[in-house]
Amino acid sequence: MIDLTIHPEPLERAIQRAKERKIIIPTFKQQQNPSLIPSAITTKLKNVGLWDVNPLNLFRITWHNEPIASGGGFGGVNFIEFPKELTGVEARIIAPVGKWFPTGAHKVGAAFGCLVPRLVTGQFDPTTQKAVWPSTGNYCRGGAYDSALLGCQSIAILPEGMSQERFEWLSSVAGETIKTPGSESNVKEIFDKCWELRRSGQDLAIFNQFEEFGNYLWHYEITGSAMFEILNKIMGPRDQYRGVISSTGSAGTIACGDYLKENFPTSKIVASEALQCPTLLRNGFGSHRIEGIGDKHVPWIHNIKNTDMVVAIDDEAPMSIIRLFNETAGKKYLVSRGVSADLVNKLNWLGISGVSNLLSAIKFAKYYELGRHDVVIAILTDSMEMYQSRLQELNEERGEFTESEAAIAYHRYLLGVTVDHVQELGYYDRKRIHNLKYFTWVEQQGKTYEEIQAQWYDDSYWTNIHGRVDEIDALIEEFNQRTGLLKE
Repeated sequence: MIDLTIHPEPLERAIQRAKERKIIIPTFKQQQNPSLIPSAITTKLKNVGLWDVNPLNLFRITWHNEPIASGGGFGGVNFIEFPKELTGVEARIIAPVGKWFPTGAHKVGAAFGCLVPRLVTGQFDPTTQKAVWPSTGNYCRGGAYDSALLGCQSIAILPEGMSQERFEWLSSVAGETIKTPGSESNVKEIFDKCWELRRSGQDLAIFNQFEEFGNYLWHYEITGSAMFEILNKIMGPRDQYRGVISSTGSAGTIACGDYLKENFPTSKIVASEALQCPTLLRNGFGSHRIEGIGDKHVPWIHNIKNTDMVVAIDDEAPMSIIRLFNETAGKKYLVSRGVSADLVNKLNWLGISGVSNLLSAIKFAKYYELGRHDVVIAILTDSMEMYQSRLQELNEERGEFTESEAAIAYHRYLLGVTVDHVQELGYYDRKRIHNLKYFTWVEQQGKTYEEIQAQWYDDSYWTNIHGRVDEIDALIEEFNQRTGLLKE
């Protein structure tokens, strides 16, 4: 599932490329704990912007970045705690923030987890091959960015209906950008483009986030441990961690729930999706506006057997709330309702999917009637940096956002969250969702019947992935040693 077979000749070329480009690769352990990063690198980062295409920023692929745009060091995990005045529930809803990664989204880490194991084994040759990044948004941005840092050519694939900011940014980083038909729901069209590229005769390496276990492993190890660190920091003696909420997308991020469940066995893993495309909830299909989460299939790397609940969110709710959180009238109204000005000024740290995850966390808290000693985690993948054009479109479509509209959005979509479109998953509910993988992955994408059965019946299938980090780190350390750059 994560092949670490060494290919000596391409590996030697990759090492020489890294040496020429002054590229040092961080280990998973350093991304998990930046205090392990050499001080010389930390010092040099003081002159580097967070989004700069500089190989040193590989060391900023971590949840621990100082929350500033340039020259930052490392500290605790960045997170927000949402109070009852905003959520309407007593439960403590904690949200780690993806904004402070390079590219402004944690998907740059998932891309790293897919690319680096192949790079340090010689399975990917940056001197001859192009890296292909199929995505519904942030993953291809992260992949193009990682490719640029590592001196690789890249092809970014994403639906034509994604926000304009993504395409503008990719034009300056990716070698080539391919727009596929539709929006975030049109994942099959992305897969079809990948098959077209495979048949083109080009020398390509396709890093499909929906099937790459490097994506799962990075979030299990790095995101999972970051969430665990937050819990250790904020939980009091009477507090109980109840569960993590994540939109499924590629099902990489939700892998952190596997890590947390090992440490908190009674905790739950909640998958969130759009009500307009309820694939997990109802075997449904459709189109929606919660950008970047991907639909109409179950990702190959989603450990469905370990998922406890599915929640669907009407996409009108996050679209209204991004106006509440970002327009002047909305901010003023929230302050008038007792939300601190400091928190209001940070609400632009939530992108559209982050708002959806917050709403799912509120549903979860209401469903289980959680109280003030119950802790819930909701993931904030990105921020409003990628969605200013959506705010402009909403203003053009609906007119100015007024105080009365702010009151409606606040009471209807935050305080008014209900427990509809929620399903607790029993054994056969999980199996029903898992079985949907067959139609995408076995019939269309070339996976085997034996492996889809192993995912369900063999518990070691998933736990065996977890043990690969030490092996990968050893290969990274050997790669760096052979470039000689750490000595310099």
